[in-house]
Amino acid sequence: MTEGILIRVTGLSIGWDDVVLQKNASFDVARGDIFAILGGSGCGKSTLLRYLVGLEDPTEGTIEVTGIGRPHLDGGRPRFGVMFQSGALIGSLTVGENVGLPLQEWTDLAPEAARAIVRAKLRLVGLPGVMEKMPSELSGGMKKRAAIARAMALEPNLIFLDEPSAGLDPVSAVELDELILTLNKSLGLTVVLVTHELPSIFKIVSRCIMLDRDSQSIIARGDPRALRNESTDPRVRPFFHRTPHETKEG
Repeated sequence: MTEGILIRVTGLSIGWDDVVLQKNASFDVARGDIFAILGGSGCGKSTLLRYLVGLEDPTEGTIEVTGIGRPHLDGGRPRFGVMFQSGALIGSLTVGENVGLPLQEWTDLAPEAARAIVRAKLRLVGLPGVMEKMPSELSGGMKKRAAIARAMALEPNLIFLDEPSAGLDPVSAVELDELILTLNKSLGLTVVLVTHELPSIFKIVSRCIMLDRDSQSIIARGDPRALRNESTDPRVRPFFHRTPHETKEG
């Protein structure tokens, strides 16, 4: 794989049964990117993310991830983290227990050593002192931060985020964007995210692809700010010029 490329997707088709969402998709994600998968409702954004993290196996095409074990294939410790929509914290476990789940599953660390790592990860995302709280005691933004802490538990150099700022108030969304930028810049973390939130796209995303449901293909790629300012494609331009009340998907 070309030096500097962390993920290479070639000729990938995604969908289920007789439903095809994308055909022959090819793209690269460079190390250090904040890379977004964009597109309208039903085009396959979250499904593509499931393929990238190994929850679905390609029937056509390849996904290569440099130096990253894919646990569903090789049984090894995962070298990436995932934050699912809404955070997906387990309600019956404390925040600390949630964040510590990857350590419990994939390491032989002594309990106190694991707790020290959990405390450090929670501090990293701006949540000191919440280890013993239950997820129900957290605000929406705090739940997203805790989920990112869990995704960071195994010291990955790559994380996947599914709609990280969806459902948050504007202040919490801005704070979460700042956190993602900080992790990217301070740790060199590569971030792949699905989002439809325009403020987040223009603030934090370095490169993107845009999926189209009707053509079942990638119809745009590059810097989202350049696409907003320069694209004349009637399928692409409206996405980047939506008014605030149009930014939520159906």
